Formats: sequence, C-alpha cells, structure tokens
Amino acid sequence: MAAGAEGLVAAPGPAHPPVPRVDFSRPLVCLLGLPFDAIDIGQAVERIRRAAREGRRCFVSTPNLNFVMTARFDATFRGSVLRSDLSLVDGMPLVWAARLLGLPLPGRVSGADVFEALQDHAGPPVTVFLFGGPPGVAARACEAINRRAGGLRCVGFDEAGYGSVESMSADDRIEKINRSGAQFVIASLGASKGQAWLERNADRLNAPVLSHLGAVLNFAAGSVQRAPRWMAVSGLEWAWRIKEEPALWRRYWRDGIGALWLLLTRVIPDAIATRGPGQRAVPAREPARLQISPAPPGLLLALSGSWHGHEATLRSALTRCAAEADHLRIDLTGAAELDNAAIALLLIARGWFEARGGFEVVGASRTLSVGLRRKLATAALLGADR
Repeated sequence: MAAGAEGLVAAPGPAHPPVPRVDFSRPLVCLLGLPFDAIDIGQAVERIRRAAREGRRCFVSTPNLNFVMTARFDATFRGSVLRSDLSLVDGMPLVWAARLLGLPLPGRVSGADVFEALQDHAGPPVTVFLFGGPPGVAARACEAINRRAGGLRCVGFDEAGYGSVESMSADDRIEKINRSGAQFVIASLGASKGQAWLERNADRLNAPVLSHLGAVLNFAAGSVQRAPRWMAVSGLEWAWRIKEEPALWRRYWRDGIGALWLLLTRVIPDAIATRGPGQRAVPAREPARLQISPAPPGLLLALSGSWHGHEATLRSALTRCAAEADHLRIDLTGAAELDNAAIALLLIARGWFEARGGFEVVGASRTLSVGLRRKLATAALLGADR
C-alpha cells in the first residue's frame, strides 16, 4: 500500500462502479448560468457521507467564479457541472450575487470547508484516495489525514504527474484506485483537467464519491496555508491565495475583470428586472401546463403557461422522462415564463440527457430568450448564445 497508508485496513469498497442516476428532487437555483444546490455545509457533508455509505454515485462540483467564467466558453466543462450530483457554491462573489438576486443560497460551501467538516465528523471514517497534486504533496496530505484520525481515512494516493487526461486514465492507475477500496476519490489536477478526468473515468471508478477539490491537497499537506476565516468570509481570500501562490494573480485578475462585467451586465440588470423597486404590477399568470408524448428517438416534453412556483410538477415530469427515455426534447412554444427553479431543473436535465441520448430545447420566445440571456443561461440551456 502507498506510503502514508501503511498499516491501515481499507473498508470494503464497492465491487463495481455505481449506477448513475439523476435526482430532480434537489433544491436548486440557477446562478450565472450554472445550477447550484441550495444547501449548507452540514447538509453537503451528510449527502456525501450517505453516498459513500450506500455506494451511490455522487459527483461533487464546487463552482467558484473561475468555474463560472470558464463555463461561459467551454461547453464540455460546463456540461461537467450540469451533470454533477452535487453543485456547491464556492466563493463569496457568487454568494453576494445570489443575495442581490434574492436566490435562496444559505451561504458559501467551499470544497475546503466541506473537506474540513468531513475530517471533523465523528462517524465512521470515509476512505479517500488522493489523485494528483504537485510532487510530494499527496503523500504528505495522506499522512496528515491519517495522523488526524478523524472522519476521513486515506487509503492511497497517486501523484499522477502532469500528463494528459488520456495518459492519466491508464488501466493500471484506475485499478490501483479501485484496489484501495476508497469510497471517495479527490482529484487535484486543475479545474478543467480534473473535471474532465473524473468524467472520463466515472464509469470505471468503483468509489461512489468523486470530486475535484483543487487546493485541498495543498492545504491538507501544509504546503499552502488557508486564509484566515475573516478574509474568507469578507471575500478577500484571493489576496491571501496570491500571497501563498503568486502565480495565481493572473487568474484572479482575469476572473476579477470578468466578475465586474457580469455584475454590470447580468447581475444588476437581472436584480432590477426581477425585484427592483417601482416594478409594475405582475400581470396575471397563465396556468402552467405540460404534456409528455413520444417523439422518436425519445420523448417530447411540452411546457405552456407560466412556470412560476410549479417546480414540484416539473420535477415529477423530468423524473418520469429520465426513467423512460435517453433523449428529451423540450418544447417551450407555449411557455410564457420560466422562473429560476424551472431553469435550474432544465439545466440538470440537459446535463443528464445530453450525456445519454440527446437533449434539445425548441420554441423559446424572444421574451424567454432575453430572460435566459440575463441569467447567462442561454448557451447552457438552448445550446447556443442567441
């Protein structure tokens, strides 16, 4: 067994990869074109621990501002977030944007905070395998996790190096992870490569929980210090990270400029349009209706009326569609309105069906398209900026 895990007996891990499934019952919001689970750290930890215990697939993404900016131009990367089983808001700028828009996100749920909370958990430890990181970091992180003897136990690591996603997906590497009996695989390869590596190998990895947690390995190993709590909650963590890792300044500068642009062109206009003072009275909403019908090679889900406050109905319809078909076409010709919850559910549907048989949206009116563009969801939902 790898250094740092000697003497440990790995808990029996799943004998085969978990069967993927989609959960449309998740409490979701759409923020800047991506879906987020409206849960707190405690709920995230319990979701992860339950998935590990029950052997259910849980692909965890932790979108921050960099994720949002990358997802605008990289459809593959964006798709990895849409296909996530848990999407956590990692970054105070996103929390502030959600508050300005009146979205019910409890607060920041960073990957590092979730990792710390998992380590602090008093229940039986979740076995973890570390993949990637700078030379020597994964070994030190593995040792540190096991010295702490908390709610995580490291059963192996692979530094992986700096090759391509393909070279890091060789059979011997995947077999090493599976032999470890790990319930949770943490990748640290850079966000785009990490998400791509996990997606590529999800059907080969027996561990039910998968996540790219970036700097977590550095934090666990002690090679990079986390920002003081007051800096994290005040949105100044970026300054601390640049102090610790000066090369990050380019990314933060680029993301900062992009964030300002999004604030001025998307967040503020959307906030004014949806909850600004002096709005005209909301006109009577048309009743929400839907119809599911065969549409080879899959199903057609036609939505009409105003889909505001009817997420329970939409959840049920999408759950049925996912159980009966791999291809889904959404017809919005008769839809007068899609609220935030409906958009978030349709984003999850796009991720699920697109990876299996196909997904398309037709008939979106100019009014709907403008609303989606304001939420940065045009490309994510309609498939192209319009």
